[in-house]
Amino acid sequence: MKEAMLYEKVDGKVKCSLCYRRCLIDTNKTGFCNVRKNIDGKLYSLVYGKLASYSVNPIEKKPFFHYYPGSKWFSFSTVGCNFRCLHCQNYDISQAKPGEVPDFDVPPEKIVQMAKDYDTIGVSYTFTEPTVFFEYCYDTGIIARKNNLKNCFVTNGYMTPETVKLSEDFLDAVRIDLKGDDSHYKKICGNIKLENVLECISNFYKTKMHLEIITLVIPDENDNRGTVRMFADFLLSLSSEIPWHFTRFYPCYKMLDKKITPVSTLEKMRNWASDFGMKYVYIGNVPGHEYENTHCPNCDALLIERWGFSIKKNILENNKCPSCGEKIPIVGVGFKHPPLLTEKPKVFPKMLGKCQRHFPSHTP
Repeated sequence: MKEAMLYEKVDGKVKCSLCYRRCLIDTNKTGFCNVRKNIDGKLYSLVYGKLASYSVNPIEKKPFFHYYPGSKWFSFSTVGCNFRCLHCQNYDISQAKPGEVPDFDVPPEKIVQMAKDYDTIGVSYTFTEPTVFFEYCYDTGIIARKNNLKNCFVTNGYMTPETVKLSEDFLDAVRIDLKGDDSHYKKICGNIKLENVLECISNFYKTKMHLEIITLVIPDENDNRGTVRMFADFLLSLSSEIPWHFTRFYPCYKMLDKKITPVSTLEKMRNWASDFGMKYVYIGNVPGHEYENTHCPNCDALLIERWGFSIKKNILENNKCPSCGEKIPIVGVGFKHPPLLTEKPKVFPKMLGKCQRHFPSHTP
């Protein structure tokens, strides 16, 4: 447990300012996320140093396609989330309260040591929602950066401007969900306001951190041209070069009645986004699909060929197209033939114990 960042005292209560919910919390109560508690007039994080899940993943799983392609990352989370998504694939930890699933005391220093022992290039804060365990992220990220490791967030994009500003102290890249219109956010995610998500995306873009966007396509919920048009117009107001991933939905949690997204729907949405002017639009959760690959927007040469989370071929030369010389907006030198990620935990096996049961998905 650690005293929280970004809160203020208001009329005997505390107001949390990490996310746009800005919960006003009574004494001995928790915020909406269930992991931040008012104890005697001070706000505390109940999950600081409480590791609930971890694994070593390729960057493509998050997904990032334009950030150190083929690299591997130490990925972890605590329990808790500020959304209530009906389709959450990691609901067993995202919707859990502290103490409801096994967790283990792993301080920031040991997270960084694990990342180094696994020979990863950085730490990814993912699986649930890094906003709600931000203090843990912050301290880990500062130490990681001192050890020449990168830091990336996989987030729902509901961080306040204050939180985004603090994240600049350690964060290098962010992948943000853009789920649907206002009605979709309210119906599926728990009374969320789209305008706040868009503001968060804009704020991260202004920081110059690497940014990628993902839209999980759910049949009959957000699979329409109007939504793609709206999102494309917004992203184009920032940059046509922001990578945008349309990923396939599989029934889960409280949306088991929904069907798997047809590949034709993903293709249609991807083509709309491309026609509207976005240069790097991908399809996800369909291993082997041609739109997993990166093509040159100038001459259409195949530059990076992917299969699921693996890279089959990468012919970029100094992140330029070898055919026409077009500069491709990819951060970091990609790995031509990354190793298979088959490692099992090397460190702290007794301490982590049952925690190893969690190998969650990054996809929302």
